[in-house]
Amino acid sequence: MIVDVLIPALNEEESLPLVLKAIPRDHVRSIYVIDNGSSDATAKVALQGGAQLLSESQRGYGAACLRGVIEVTALARPPDVVVFLDGDYADEPSELPWLLEPVRAGTADLVIGSRTLGQAEAGALAIQQRVGNRVATSMIRAIYGQRYTDLGPFRAIRLPALVALGMSDMGYGWTVEMQVKAARGGLRIAEVPVSYRRRVGGRSKISSTIKGTVGATYKILFTILRHATSR
Repeated sequence: MIVDVLIPALNEEESLPLVLKAIPRDHVRSIYVIDNGSSDATAKVALQGGAQLLSESQRGYGAACLRGVIEVTALARPPDVVVFLDGDYADEPSELPWLLEPVRAGTADLVIGSRTLGQAEAGALAIQQRVGNRVATSMIRAIYGQRYTDLGPFRAIRLPALVALGMSDMGYGWTVEMQVKAARGGLRIAEVPVSYRRRVGGRSKISSTIKGTVGATYKILFTILRHATSR
């Protein structure tokens, strides 16, 4: 099973080397860092850490993820599975095999690393993140009938299944769009517990501000409802 890792990154020069070092290389073929317009040395440390560097000038989490998906899909030998992992070292990259196991066993097409099922360091998940997660996953269950416990970014998905979803969100609705479309599309979905720590390099770009939290919450809830009305 060929596995490639996609890491969207914006100003992660401090944390990215730790992420790259911790990825179990015997489980992956290639690692792609998608630099989303960093003003620091993110691109330099990505190359120094053995990753392949891509650039996406359009700002947005989803835009960076989609750039990586387009890249690996166009390869002469595309991966069987892609793993999405943030560059802030909040997730534990060494747990990547846990996400791959249900796919390898043939029981899942999409595996979400659940921070709420795993061990989260005190303060790693802000109260607004926990509440937002609970509201969003409850809405998904009520509307789509799929039970999730988290919208965490650490996830593995079979590439053909991902391409079939027709992902389009360019911002922070990317993760929930994937989970809603997976539920609608009848994908086999699993969750595995993962660890979560305080991000390296300071506070979150989103959850640490009222504006960021409100904006992300609105986008997530809007995405859930938008796909429900388009059924």
